[in-house]
Amino acid sequence: MNQTNKFKVAHLTSAHPPTDIRIFHKQCVSLSKEGYDVYLIATNCKSQRLNGVQIIGIESKSKGRFNRMIRTTHEVYKKALELDADLYHFHDPELLPYGLKLARKGKKVIYDAHEDLPKQIMDKHWIPAVFRGIISRLFRFFEGYVAHRIAGVISVNGPICDRFKKHQLRVVQIANYPLMNEVLPLNKNATKIPGQICYVGGLFPTRGIKEMVQAMETLDARLILAGKFVPSSFENELRTLKGWEKVDFRGYIDREEIMQIVATSEVGLVTLHPTRSYLEALPIKMFEYMSVGTPVLASDFPLWRGIIDDAKCGICVDPMDPSAIAKGIEFLLLDQVRSTIMGENGKKAFSEKYHWAIEEKKLVSFYKSIMEHAG
Repeated sequence: MNQTNKFKVAHLTSAHPPTDIRIFHKQCVSLSKEGYDVYLIATNCKSQRLNGVQIIGIESKSKGRFNRMIRTTHEVYKKALELDADLYHFHDPELLPYGLKLARKGKKVIYDAHEDLPKQIMDKHWIPAVFRGIISRLFRFFEGYVAHRIAGVISVNGPICDRFKKHQLRVVQIANYPLMNEVLPLNKNATKIPGQICYVGGLFPTRGIKEMVQAMETLDARLILAGKFVPSSFENELRTLKGWEKVDFRGYIDREEIMQIVATSEVGLVTLHPTRSYLEALPIKMFEYMSVGTPVLASDFPLWRGIIDDAKCGICVDPMDPSAIAKGIEFLLLDQVRSTIMGENGKKAFSEKYHWAIEEKKLVSFYKSIMEHAG
């Protein structure tokens, strides 16, 4: 622990759970270990001290996305002012107006852009198509306006960082790579279960879930599917498919069970649709599969193919073609020698460049730069 860094820092979220992997387990815990006095303001949780981080819970009675964006964000801001921290680090786009307010009060503020929301807006089906372009452009403008007036910006990949560099000098990529200490026990004790493949995460159409289930029709295998369906009617649609007979649906599960499933599977799926935001994303699932020696079956996007080909840890297929997905799964299941080599290659690449300890150093360095130089 570096005792010279006893600065008080506050992480703010109105939309994420208090023990979010990126916010709490990676960033907050890492900063606490470095010697910062770390607070996390989150909603609908109890206040407690956990792993050196003081969690401050705010009760939010807001129901629905828009009420949360108006009422809950204001409650988070009020609590943030009470803390009077040396630095504020906020994680949700809906907190942008309050990040700007804090900066105008002379506070050092960091915006953590987890996703490329302007691009995501263009794929939001609940927004009428005629309005998506103007909403996306307005949001992009406002993000840039705020970024120019705060101390710095963090994001998860190069393209998003490049966009913010037009507005802010202090921008750093902090990728969402897995924690080394989370996967080491699994690499010692987990055994692959024959014919088990998996996908755990958000279960909505653009994640390619329907195509995965359709691919199962011709396979002698079992797909473990876990997470929350959005919309809920999507689950009913999938249950009518023939491939559903080979799906083991676990619902929402905890982090330990997620990693146990990933570690014991023979194939890990990350066949997301080619949306504007996914094409440039770095999905943590891909690196989780690599970390425990599970061969990856991924969407054939240029960025993803470059990572997988470089590591020689899996194969890429057309995510919109269930037959291509099925052939890819079958190839990985039948060629056990090659799959084992791919799994070992993935673990090697993970240990060399795709784990959190590398990103942790960048985060700490960025914080030091902000505290020393930002006005």
